[in-house]
Amino acid sequence: MQALWMLVASLMFALMGAGVKLATDQGTSLALIVMARGLPSVVFILVWALLTQHSLKPKSVRLHVQRNIFGGTALWLVFFSYGFLPLASATSLNYTSSLFIGAWVIYRAGKGQRDIWRLSTILLGFLGVLLILRPSITEEQWIGALAGLGSGFFASIAMFQVKSLGQVGEPVWRTVFYFSIVICLSSLIAVQKADILALSLASTITLFGVGVFGMLGQLCMTQAYGAGSPMLAAVLQYSTIIFAALIGIVMWETIPDTWAWLGMSLIIFAGVFSAWRTMQQQKRNPS
Repeated sequence: MQALWMLVASLMFALMGAGVKLATDQGTSLALIVMARGLPSVVFILVWALLTQHSLKPKSVRLHVQRNIFGGTALWLVFFSYGFLPLASATSLNYTSSLFIGAWVIYRAGKGQRDIWRLSTILLGFLGVLLILRPSITEEQWIGALAGLGSGFFASIAMFQVKSLGQVGEPVWRTVFYFSIVICLSSLIAVQKADILALSLASTITLFGVGVFGMLGQLCMTQAYGAGSPMLAAVLQYSTIIFAALIGIVMWETIPDTWAWLGMSLIIFAGVFSAWRTMQQQKRNPS
């Protein structure tokens, strides 16, 4: 069941990305798209917490602020990149977060303790990024490419804060709740009245899909990580890139060429290997 939960989560996130790209094509403002991503989670978790009498009091306001600054920035950047890049390319760049985490772990390790295998794999992963960003990225798309890569970088920092929140006993649902509140508030600052008035029925349905798919993806991923081996969940989460590529082919007829497929494969391999090495080291040295 764990594998199924993670595969469903990956499909939901790929559909969410497709919804973001479709909403952008329909002329919907980025602020409204971001709000649509966070609002269903806020409503669902708030109602659930009140009905079940779960406390909404955070265990560490400081950690939530840090997590939401970096995580919110990552979300804004990847949603922005969807408007410029093919769906698979934007998704792949967002998933470089594991490469940045691996690079940080290597940097923090002493010279005699650095993992040459992980270093080599991370370099392969960034080679995959270069293959995706090679000359097929047009001049107009570079800003989207930089945003996608930036989303991976900021997401990696946010993951350290999520880990710290878990260490102080903060449940995942509360972390998701406050993150969703922050991205809704940030979108309220940027949204314009004209953006709301310009919404068509089609764009409203698309926004609804963005929120629902994002929320379902988050819930399924949480279930997957709590149901068994974290390694299996970490490996299967990269299927989001494959789902995104397939959706992009069906909806936008953007078929990645051989070099792009190779680049995505290198990013997936590097991310999976880095996650495996991290878990192996944690088993040997739990501290």
